[in-house]
Amino acid sequence: MSKASKASEGGEALPFEEALNKLESIVEAMESDNLPLEQLLSQFEEGAALAKLCQSRLAEAEVKVRRLEESLGGALTMKPAALEAAED
Repeated sequence: MSKASKASEGGEALPFEEALNKLESIVEAMESDNLPLEQLLSQFEEGAALAKLCQSRLAEAEVKVRRLEESLGGALTMKPAALEAAED
């Protein structure tokens, strides 16, 4: 079983931060130019699976935030992330 398969199958239990850290380390390793082609392909596969997992987790979090805003404020209010950060 390839690393990418393991990342996509077992990745659901992987916390977002751990998946992101793992993805960052894969990118660093791939940028080092020290990996043979087969390892680069394997790393790329695993990275793609981790990126998909991270995107999915972020989308889920966005939906939860929208629901919370809607339930707390009575109506959904969308603010750009930069504006929210400036207000804090």
